[in-house]
Amino acid sequence: MAAIASTLVTTFFSSKSINRPRKNISILAMAVSPAVIVGGGRVGRALQEMGSGQDVLVKRGEVIPLHFEGPILVCTRNDDLEAVLEATPKSRWKDLVFFQNGMLEPWLESKGLGVADQVLAYFAVAKLGEPPIDGKTDTNPDGLTAAYGKWASALAARLHAGGLSCKVLDKEAFQKQMLEKLVWIAAFMLVGARHPGATVGIVEKEYRSEASSLIAELASAAAAEKGIVFEEGIEERLCAYARAVAHFPTAVKEFKWRNGWFYSLSEKAIGEGKPDPCPLHTAWLKELKVI
Repeated sequence: MAAIASTLVTTFFSSKSINRPRKNISILAMAVSPAVIVGGGRVGRALQEMGSGQDVLVKRGEVIPLHFEGPILVCTRNDDLEAVLEATPKSRWKDLVFFQNGMLEPWLESKGLGVADQVLAYFAVAKLGEPPIDGKTDTNPDGLTAAYGKWASALAARLHAGGLSCKVLDKEAFQKQMLEKLVWIAAFMLVGARHPGATVGIVEKEYRSEASSLIAELASAAAAEKGIVFEEGIEERLCAYARAVAHFPTAVKEFKWRNGWFYSLSEKAIGEGKPDPCPLHTAWLKELKVI
């Protein structure tokens, strides 16, 4: 999910840090396509370090260059996306690559960007300027970072140059993985919020039955809404993820982009006189006075 902190990139912290020599990374970076990078935080700076030195870093409020061929990597908060779009010449919108967590589809579609490039980033940047650390779970030892769209291969090459894993997926496969990530953050954050002080790891270890019930409910609602079928083992994959980021705190944040999408499905169904597809989710949101 972006980390749950300011980067909005859901990350894995692992004791198995990347030990590839910097010299090798530099050699690989020579083949990385130059990019415009929007956002000078930990993720934006890390992506710049993976480049060949020809990237253009654009900070908050600055205009995206018009005459620059290549991808535009958007590494800002979700709530800053409107401003990023306004600062980007419309002729360059097709080159935007979004790194944000959460459900972006409604916003993207409202802007005519329904097929926009996206990245699900699962890597850790502990401090500004430090190299990123890839992470893997016991159910996904090859890593979970994935990219979709016209610039997906270029983005994967950049991450590989930084010693990170990245899969290039088609739209359907990417959507499934995006929805799994959304289910994870909505479920674990909400269950954790019901138990003050609970980290993601505590939720997985001590309140797994609650998390499992919510995962099943949200996954079922998401699958029905999008007309997809998740691969078997979704609960174990998401719990493995939780074990990998066990120290993360929990809180219901960025409601519009996360739990809010599932609540919108509930509102829609109830408005049509149908049963709430996410009754447990709705009840716990009310319990915490989120809605």
